[in-house]
Amino acid sequence: MEAPKSFLFSMLLFLISIIHKPSLANEVYNVVKLGAKSDGRTDSSKSFLDAWTAACRSTGSPTIYVPPGRYLLTHALFSGDNCKNTAITFRIDGTLIAPSDYRVIGNIKNWIKFEQVNGVSILGGILDAQGSALWACKSKGPNCPLGATSLEFGNSEHVVIQGLTSINSQMFNIVISGCQNVNIQGVKITSPGNSPNTDGIHVTSSTGVTITRTAIRTGDDCISIGPGTSNLWIEQIICGPGHGISIGSLGRDFKEAGVQNVTAQTVTFTDTENGFRIKTWAKPSNGFVRGIHFQQATMINVDNPIIIDQNYCPHEQGCPHQASGVKISDISYEDIKGTSATQVAVKFDCSKEKPCSGIVMENVNLSYRNKAARSSCSSADGSARGVVQPSSCL
Repeated sequence: MEAPKSFLFSMLLFLISIIHKPSLANEVYNVVKLGAKSDGRTDSSKSFLDAWTAACRSTGSPTIYVPPGRYLLTHALFSGDNCKNTAITFRIDGTLIAPSDYRVIGNIKNWIKFEQVNGVSILGGILDAQGSALWACKSKGPNCPLGATSLEFGNSEHVVIQGLTSINSQMFNIVISGCQNVNIQGVKITSPGNSPNTDGIHVTSSTGVTITRTAIRTGDDCISIGPGTSNLWIEQIICGPGHGISIGSLGRDFKEAGVQNVTAQTVTFTDTENGFRIKTWAKPSNGFVRGIHFQQATMINVDNPIIIDQNYCPHEQGCPHQASGVKISDISYEDIKGTSATQVAVKFDCSKEKPCSGIVMENVNLSYRNKAARSSCSSADGSARGVVQPSSCL
């Protein structure tokens, strides 16, 4: 029996309504439509947070869109509390600007922070923390705010940061703390070489972090790795100026999580203070560093291309004449070439209490002013393979 024409017509209308119904997956929350001003002077923090609240309520895959322009944010905390959505994308075509008065955010630790979020992606955009006034203050004396990190993800998972530019950070540019499965790619970080404590990317207490295709010019470590970090992959990095790629400093506290399973490869260091560095406090600790692979790197006029320093004791306070308790083992340096700005291109200054072990040097070729460089070892054990210049002291 044929269906009634009225029934067929009703079904047709129903199908048309489904086809033309807006998809939740395409929901876009434009911060300008929510009140943000692109003049660089009007505080737009509330509009950004309103967009976040709306996106959190969405059942689709929403996008928070920031159009071209300059947007002043005094402070923004994007919390995962009561946020049921796990697929929020920030697409930023504009520039987010911190207050020009460094005291506004100088003592609050973070300018922009995501806490306990899941599945957040940041695509594009520029963060300008306007940190030069704070740097100038610090150069004149100690009576200045500590400074704020520009962007931090804390206790979060499944995070993507892609194509973001961070400039003029007061302190650290990007911090990943207590996170799982973070992918950072195509990021650019720029601060002057004399800007204090402006680490490019700091990873601590996190696992499954990947940093690739990133260029970092800064006044401190290009990438710094803190306690409790594991399964970190670093690849295709341009570093300089800056203090290199550093594991540490570690061992400041006696009870401290270790660092393990870190690979850094295809890195170019230019005019940096260090290349690959491991740094620990000269004091008792139960920490460790193991399973580290440094490979396929080019050093251009680097002060300390390869260095382990287990006698870190700034200002000789709290640790003089003590030995580091951090155990360093299973560290490899492979296919590393270039030039050292100092005669000692390889320095392993390890703990007398817990000597370094399992260090492997393979195909390392570093020179000093077109002459042979030197290596220096203290309490370090390992082996050399292939062509190793300067000659191994292990």
